[in-house]
Amino acid sequence: MQPQDLIRKQLEASHTPEQVRSRLQQQTKHSYLKDFVYGAVDGAVTTFAVVSGVAGASLAPQIVIIMGMANLLADGFSMAVSNYLGTNTELQLLEKTRTDERNHIELFPEGEQEEIRQIYAAKGFNGDMLEQIVQTITADKQLWCETMVQEEHGMSLNPMSAWKAAFATFTAFLLVGFIPVAPFLFDYYFKGNLQSPFLWSSVCTAIAFFGIGALKSKFVYKPWYSSGLETLLLGGAAASLAYLVGILLKDL
Repeated sequence: MQPQDLIRKQLEASHTPEQVRSRLQQQTKHSYLKDFVYGAVDGAVTTFAVVSGVAGASLAPQIVIIMGMANLLADGFSMAVSNYLGTNTELQLLEKTRTDERNHIELFPEGEQEEIRQIYAAKGFNGDMLEQIVQTITADKQLWCETMVQEEHGMSLNPMSAWKAAFATFTAFLLVGFIPVAPFLFDYYFKGNLQSPFLWSSVCTAIAFFGIGALKSKFVYKPWYSSGLETLLLGGAAASLAYLVGILLKDL
């Protein structure tokens, strides 16, 4: 069986009236991939930037560990809080917009009805069909309000969870951000058994950058090697700048 035939059969099976009804009745499942990738990349970049800057300045390995771990926890928590506040602000804006639209419908229903008419006229509906759509939507104030929120303001009626977004960012930041510091910790606890911890840190972080990009490609239409290389180059550029700053300022 050809791949296209197999895909078609799968689509047919998932688009029966019962399957469609069941799927549409379920609450939208959000992907927190963006938050995870955001946290992972920033965790690796900022922690390795600290490691690179300290190593470039030829400071003691203990300082690398202290500054790296401090950055890992403090910056990771800061990013998670920022993501939470940003996502929660979107939720608050959604509720404000809903309240405003309810008030507009109560105070000036004719104007809000005209907005519905023009929204659907722009989608190609006209004549009796357009008027029927307007009457159907405006007969239910809840549907009317939600339609205005979605169509006029372009907002999602089922927004993301602020807590889940923050957790995804913080978890990814800790997991991936620990990688640049790990070789120094290993070398410290095993009394210098690891040759060139900074080299190992650089290699491991480069692999992490590439891996994050390759993982991202599983969820988007982009080749894994292209996505991995893009993340590696962008992350490596930030780390290289930090290392250069450390070299330039090491004599201060």
